[in-house]
Amino acid sequence: MSQDEILAACKRIGGELTARLKDEERLPLFVCVMRGALPFMADLLKFVDTEVLFDYVQVSSYVGTASTGTIHFDHDVSIDVKGRVVVIVEDVVDTGITMKFLKKHFQDLGPKEVLVASLFDKRAERTVEVEADYVGMTLNEPKFLLGYGLDYNDIGRNIPYVYVPTKEEIERFDEKRAK
Repeated sequence: MSQDEILAACKRIGGELTARLKDEERLPLFVCVMRGALPFMADLLKFVDTEVLFDYVQVSSYVGTASTGTIHFDHDVSIDVKGRVVVIVEDVVDTGITMKFLKKHFQDLGPKEVLVASLFDKRAERTVEVEADYVGMTLNEPKFLLGYGLDYNDIGRNIPYVYVPTKEEIERFDEKRAK
């Protein structure tokens, strides 16, 4: 996904969220799933034309190119979600384990509604039933993605587009990381 395609997806999703949220009585809360969704959240919010609050959670479930299936919850939001629309902003929904965990976590806190905006929806890797409400691009093949927040062991997040790295690139990243 090129930089232009990413911005077009942010603009489209931002417009849809603006229409959905503009008449909310309480300010909606956008929650960035750190660290991968940070670039997407920053660009998406530029196209949301209504007042919002934002915060972040930090969770992890990946090692290298594979999901461990175990959620590590490192940081929760500091803003009360009760009675608000919560928009979880994620870089990619793949197995669905993390998103199902986050949706339940927020639903248990008493929001008006919990929505999910994800740059990528990797349906081919879904192991639990969960849906994203707003999606930049749906992928039907199980591909590992890198760039624009998506990483390989914390490498590559700063690449301004998203692509499938080669095996040789991954090996080179492993060599650099070992130094």
